[in-house]
Formats: sequence, structure tokens, C-alpha cells
Amino acid sequence: MGTSYEKDVVVWASEQVALLRAGKLSDLDVEHIAQEIEDVGKSEQRELASRMAVLLSHLLKWKYQPALRGRSWTRTIAVQRKDVAYVLNEAPSLRGKFKDAQWLDLVWSKAVLSAENETGIEGFPEGCPWTMEQILDAAFLPE
Repeated sequence: MGTSYEKDVVVWASEQVALLRAGKLSDLDVEHIAQEIEDVGKSEQRELASRMAVLLSHLLKWKYQPALRGRSWTRTIAVQRKDVAYVLNEAPSLRGKFKDAQWLDLVWSKAVLSAENETGIEGFPEGCPWTMEQILDAAFLPE
């Protein structure tokens, strides 16, 4: 085996790919490969949660600070929606997260905290007032 996983994960990954393509399966670092594959799924879940929290935070700001609405917010909302769509296109199974109450609560709480920090407003709804269809709808902006 060449470079250790702990020494340089990027070189290690390239070496593992070369071993796989060469069919040298007995030379693979199976435990670390399994760990990396598992981490990919977790990373995609974190990406979706992060994008959704930013999107929801901006929808809250849009609703509760109408005097400050501007191009920057509409662009951020549009970009986050596109990024969510991209993540879901790459990993359609993540749509199941939208039905996971614990995940939704976490994402909503992050969005509320972010909106509170940025606006100074307190007392946002305890739960998300919009449906997932509304949140992801390119034409939806809460009034």
C-alpha cells in the first residue's frame, strides 16, 4: 500500500482509485473506503440542510422585513432554491428528509436563529409556516 489515509487523504484516494481500476481489490484499504462512502452521504445531507436553512432564513427576512426587500435577497433565495434542486437531483433519496420531523425542526431552528441574528427580530414562528412546495416554488415569496 502507498500513502496512508491519515498522512494525505487526497493522494490516498487517488491510489485507491487506481487500485480499483486495476482490479487489485485485495490491496484496497477497505475500512477507510467504507468510511469515505459513508461520509459522502452525510455530506450530502449536511449540504441540503445548510441550503434549506439559508433559504428559510431569507424567506423569514423577506416576510418580516418588507422595507428591506431587495435584489440581494431575491437572488439569494433563487440561488438557494437552485442549489437545493441540484442536491436533490444528485441524490433524490434526500427528498425523504422533507418528511423527517426531527430534520425539519433542526433546519427550521437554524433558519430562525440565523434570521434572529441578522434582523434582531425575535418571536418568529416555532414551526415553518410554509409547505415544502411553497418553499421550493421559484415564484413563491411570503407576503
